[in-house]
Amino acid sequence: MGADGTAEAKTTYREAMREALREALRADDRVFLMGEDVGRYGGCFGVSLGLLEEFGPERVRDTPLSESAFVGAGIGAALAGMRPIVEIMTVNFSLLALDQILNNAATLLHMSGGQLPVPLVIRMTTGAGRQLAAQHSHSLEGWYAHIPGIRVLAPATLEDARHMLAPALADPDPVLIFEHGSLYNVSGELLPPTDPVGLDHAAIRRPGTDISLITYGGSLPKALAAVEELAAEGISAEVIDLRTLRPLDDAAIAASVARTHRAVVIDEAWRTGSLAAEVSARIAEESFYDLDAPVERVCSAEVPMPYARRLEEAALPQTADIVAAAHRAVG
Repeated sequence: MGADGTAEAKTTYREAMREALREALRADDRVFLMGEDVGRYGGCFGVSLGLLEEFGPERVRDTPLSESAFVGAGIGAALAGMRPIVEIMTVNFSLLALDQILNNAATLLHMSGGQLPVPLVIRMTTGAGRQLAAQHSHSLEGWYAHIPGIRVLAPATLEDARHMLAPALADPDPVLIFEHGSLYNVSGELLPPTDPVGLDHAAIRRPGTDISLITYGGSLPKALAAVEELAAEGISAEVIDLRTLRPLDDAAIAASVARTHRAVVIDEAWRTGSLAAEVSARIAEESFYDLDAPVERVCSAEVPMPYARRLEEAALPQTADIVAAAHRAVG
């Protein structure tokens, strides 16, 4: 409800992200958006719809189909004092620009002795659940969280979709924003932030006492659904939304485990070498004596993401898998 008692208008994750882009373009003439189909088509997922008409082709730039070229152009623009927002259609395609991201964006500040900051924001869609098959559906954000010199964000709520972009643009380092494709149509009331939205802290999305469910991005709704099922059985689960994947908020993770003494890490990436593995290792290193049970992990099956709906659903972490892992941990 609004301050006057009237209902707030509902918005979607897609619209929240679009409003964040609009605000950024209005606030700073150095900001521009570039990528495949961001202009006339309105973005491959409709996020930039209408921005070309409002800001013109100098500020909303359609690019050729060459991720390495237009990410490189974004790096060059950032070095020259601009504040580019580069959109890559999906995380799978970002691998074509991995050389630019790893060998240029992430390293130039270090290699120049602090003389060449790269204030660049790169947005991309990640994740499965939409029957787009293996070349459009993987969750590779953990690979980027491995790289020093960049910040990696995974907004999972309407509020984070709306308010994380501004501090990302203000960051002197390159920032990668991963938007899970299953979230674009999620709708609800967009609440104004009670405090400035930062990029350094995880969030407790649901407090609990018996077990910590630690996740991010598109898996957050599944974790919240698992909380309801567990609550019906008398199990109180806490949900930690990591929000920032690099740097991880170790303190928030450790504090949650200290409260609940059990943890399930949910990560849509493959289990081997995953972000879930990193979080689990940090819990073992920093919170071992707080644990009353081994850390559980719920990840995607180690296969290329299937196209067929039932096979895709079977390959992905689901609410039932989270509940089962929680049962194992609680005993």
